[in-house]
Amino acid sequence: MPIPGSTKLHRIKENLSAADLSLTADELSAIDAAAAKVEGTRYTPALEALTGL
Repeated sequence: MPIPGSTKLHRIKENLSAADLSLTADELSAIDAAAAKVEGTRYTPALEALTGL
């Protein structure tokens, strides 16, 4: 998956290494718990209208 804005080969290789990352069930649960606490939208309504989505 390309990462927009990646212009340096060493950064692309660094990001690709994430595919080899293994997380435990406890780590995944902690991520899920933290993500469940996130509220709100990414953009204000005015900015959302500019995205065309």
